[in-house]
This record gives sequence, structure tokens and C-alpha cells, in this order.
Amino acid sequence: MTSARPGRITDPERIRALAHPLRLELLDYLGDVPEATATECAERTGESVASCSFHLRMLEKYGFIERAEPRGREKPWRVVSNRIDARPDPDVPGSLTAVRELASVNVAREAERINRFLARADEEPPEWVRAVTITRSSFWATAEEMAQLSRDLQEIAHERFGGRSADASLRPQGARFARLFAAVYPEAEEQR
Repeated sequence: MTSARPGRITDPERIRALAHPLRLELLDYLGDVPEATATECAERTGESVASCSFHLRMLEKYGFIERAEPRGREKPWRVVSNRIDARPDPDVPGSLTAVRELASVNVAREAERINRFLARADEEPPEWVRAVTITRSSFWATAEEMAQLSRDLQEIAHERFGGRSADASLRPQGARFARLFAAVYPEAEEQR
């Protein structure tokens, strides 16, 4: 397994294993619950048990999930880590293409989620609508500054809200599951 630093995935095969909408949905679900069987995953995703089983095995093969302790005849799965940092590495052939594929799937999924929320925002309580932000910023930065900004965004979410998925007692009353989607990237030179 190729990795430039702990937690960072640069291996194209592992990154490509994530570039599937159902696998990402399964990881999301398993990140929200302590463990789940293929049947529970199928109920959550609306996919067949066979399809979920196949994709769960693929996620296991690439080290993203593992078997939990059996519950009688049931064989549940759990995530290995809720933090996945897949970034291209110029020294790893194919990693840029793999990250591009994964990013494309992620951007489409997040855009769909945002649009679904906005389509029903008039049904939400005003305090939740006011809490939502869709923002963008433009700035001049070095590669090191951009990399630090990316790490800072991840750390803010992790430090402030970490552990709440696994331990419901850490969630304040009235808390709802929320998402942060951010992309930090330089514009192409010819665009400036």
C-alpha cells in the first residue's frame, strides 16, 4: 500500500475502490452506526443484499471496513476509520487519475444532497435554514498555505464534532446530522 503519510491514501487501486456511489453510501452509513449487516445496509440504501454484500467485501479488501463480532448468525461490518484522506501524489503513477474519478463521484453526490435540501428548505424550521451556508471564497495562496487550509478545515470538524456519530451521548439536544463539503484548489494558470 502506497502512502505519503499516515492516513493519506495515494494508492490508485484503493482510491478507485472508493469511486463508486454505493460504496461511498455504505461507508457513510457504517460511519453513522457502530456496525451493520449487509441486510441492514440493503434496507438503508434500497439496494439488494447481494449488491451490498459485494460492495462491502470490496471495501474490506481495500482496508476501509472490517468484520465486527458476529451476532449469532449475523455477520456485521464496521468502518476501520471515519477519516479518509485520498490525495494525488505525483510520485505515484495513476494516483491523480484515481483521485479525479473519486472527486467526480463525490462532487456529484454532494451536489445532489445540497439540491435535495434546498428543494425542501421551505419545510425546515427557520433556525436550520439560517444555519446553512453555501459560500465560496477566492484568494491568493501558496501550495503550502492551501494544504494547511485543507488540514484546518478537516481538523475543525473533527475536533469540534468528532465522536458524535459513534456516541449519541455526545450529541447536544436538538443536534442533527450535518455535512461539510469543501474543495480547496488553485485555478488553472490560463484562467488568470
